[in-house]
Amino acid sequence: MVRGEQYHRRTGLSDLTPFNFPIGATLALLIAGLAYWRGALSFSGAVGATIIGTVIFAVGGLAWAILLIAFFVTSSALSRYQARAKAPLAEKFQKGHRRDLGQVLANGGWGALLALAYAFAPQPILFVAFAGAMATVNADTWATELGVLGKTAPRLITNGRVVAVGTSGGVTPLGTLVAFCGALLIGALAVLLIPFTQHASRLTPLFILIAAISGLLGSLFDSLLGATVQAIYFCDFDQKETESAIHRCGRATRLIHGWRWLDNDWVNFLASVAGSGIAAMGYWAIGF
Repeated sequence: MVRGEQYHRRTGLSDLTPFNFPIGATLALLIAGLAYWRGALSFSGAVGATIIGTVIFAVGGLAWAILLIAFFVTSSALSRYQARAKAPLAEKFQKGHRRDLGQVLANGGWGALLALAYAFAPQPILFVAFAGAMATVNADTWATELGVLGKTAPRLITNGRVVAVGTSGGVTPLGTLVAFCGALLIGALAVLLIPFTQHASRLTPLFILIAAISGLLGSLFDSLLGATVQAIYFCDFDQKETESAIHRCGRATRLIHGWRWLDNDWVNFLASVAGSGIAAMGYWAIGF
């Protein structure tokens, strides 16, 4: 029997025990319940987080779970940081700081699909792709929550035109820097957790940089979609732009830009896919 055959016989669904899912579900439910109690998740968001957390905890294991938790904890904390200063910008965004089912699926859905794929084919590149996805959503969240607090006016990523703070597709030096730092955190954790990731043991500290770059590029792709094809609406009553079809004043808005179906949740999901793909290509190109 060749080495590759031994590898595939030792891994995959045969690695899962009857206890994986109950333990994963219990841990996910506890974390989601705490987040709901603290106001970080809506009820639908807590349900979605429990499902996604169960899959990732049970199939991926400790390393995958910690990357997911790192994203969730830091993003929840930053959403409350300087909340009063960010309050005037709330009307621009599609949703508030309490993440609902759509937001949970947008940020963690692709990671859960990668975990399911890992159950059938536990290849190192799937963990790499998962880390790239988490690096992207973490980078994007950090950039959104902290970038709006910068003193420099944002510029549209497509043409450099100065735009109002909170405008989809607007980027700032501070936002770009913190996006890189958010992705760097995920990369560093991924490398530190290598001992707990049996099928990614060949990763080296160089992967920290790959994850940071893939997360940053994924978040910039998010901004590119926001500036070009994301649905943007206008409230004629309040004379303000928003990402939501229903403004916070309760009135319907009209589409002025982008594709109606491509809301912020879909933009986040597509960015996570892009970030995971960039990380996987980096892994393949360097040949870990």
